[in-house]
Amino acid sequence: MDDLTFSARRASTAATARPDAGGELETRFKTLVQSPLRAGILRYLSARPDESFDVESLMQTFGRLRLDVENCVRELADFGVARVVPGSPPRYAIERPANDTIVDLLDQFLERRANVSTEDQSPSVQRFREMIGRDEKMLIVFEWIRTAAKSDISVLVLGPTGSGKELVARMIHELSRRSVAKFQAVNCAALPDTLFESEIFGYEKGAFTGAHDRKPGRLELANDGTLFLDEIGDMSLIAQAKLLRVLEERRFERLGGHKSISVDFRLISATNRPLEQFVRDGRFREDLYYRVNAFAIRLPSLRERQVDIPVLAQRFLARYCAAQGLPLDNKAFSREALDLLVGYHWPGNIRELESTVSRAALSAPGRTIRASDVEFLHASTSAPQPSGEHMPTLAESERAHIVRVLEAAQWNKKEAARVLDISRGTLYRKIVEYQLEPEARPATRRTRETEV
Repeated sequence: MDDLTFSARRASTAATARPDAGGELETRFKTLVQSPLRAGILRYLSARPDESFDVESLMQTFGRLRLDVENCVRELADFGVARVVPGSPPRYAIERPANDTIVDLLDQFLERRANVSTEDQSPSVQRFREMIGRDEKMLIVFEWIRTAAKSDISVLVLGPTGSGKELVARMIHELSRRSVAKFQAVNCAALPDTLFESEIFGYEKGAFTGAHDRKPGRLELANDGTLFLDEIGDMSLIAQAKLLRVLEERRFERLGGHKSISVDFRLISATNRPLEQFVRDGRFREDLYYRVNAFAIRLPSLRERQVDIPVLAQRFLARYCAAQGLPLDNKAFSREALDLLVGYHWPGNIRELESTVSRAALSAPGRTIRASDVEFLHASTSAPQPSGEHMPTLAESERAHIVRVLEAAQWNKKEAARVLDISRGTLYRKIVEYQLEPEARPATRRTRETEV
């Protein structure tokens, strides 16, 4: 029974209920907690008896739309197991019922082990919930993900760079019936035609020079699971034709082989490219476009939900503190720093915001992160520069930024590479390329330069 149907049939559970109404109360209570969302909220409130929560915070916690949460907390309050704390907005807290029968039912419910939902078991869902703020756009995306996960329909995830497209693909996989099998991710932009067949289809021993053993391809590894093609808009026409054949026949041959192999996989694709325009321009096959775009999910850019920027920044800051073994409130943003974050255009979206927060926390000498501690990777594109002023080259800007991070990390290369979001190998190459060296420090002062 859904929430609205239950709402239409609810009745008062005042303590004046008839003595013989125990069976009716039990039936109604079982109906109440039959809803996973109502049961989850009831357990959540019960575990925090001294706290109260508004609808917005419950929406973020459970990843559900406002109407769903409002209906559920209202049903709990009407039944007498939750209470409304007056205010603007109103808040909700657990309520100890006056009716002994309801008290017994509630205690029995709370003593039972809670069923761990598929969503609560999914690491990707937990990560996605951290990206939900006050704007309901991401909650709508969550509903699309739940819908897509119920079937094997091909999904196309659209969104700008850094918005979480692969995370959405992993969520769909982890919430689907195929979650017990493998998730195979392929970056089409990094896969030239010369490697496409061997990477996707695999190869037999002796298929080409250097093929000393048989190697299964991503299609074979994704059998019974999910194949995720990231940046599918960058796939060449030749590769598109080969992919289309597999989607139509669900069979393929390894490179250098003659045996046809059957595969059963779910396809999820992602792109930040305008595929419809590519189809009109002849750069993307129309028949393949309809194959991969059976169900589209569009991720909003960070600029489209500016109200979420302070919320997400605070979460990323708390995560940074936890990763460093510090109290979650060890660092805090100043008002000016938050204003600076909100006013930025965020071309790298969520990924860039997280990196920016980590750099700011690392650079801030004290507890408060000031506006001067916030540095943007794309700051030069946020405002026009005076025409007479020297414009640094890309190499000069990159060198200066790497030096700032290394100095802020006291030349701890492991930490600097993490903040820069690059591998330590790449950082070492950049240090050699730009001939970087730490500034001389007094011999009595310990440094972390040698830590790698």
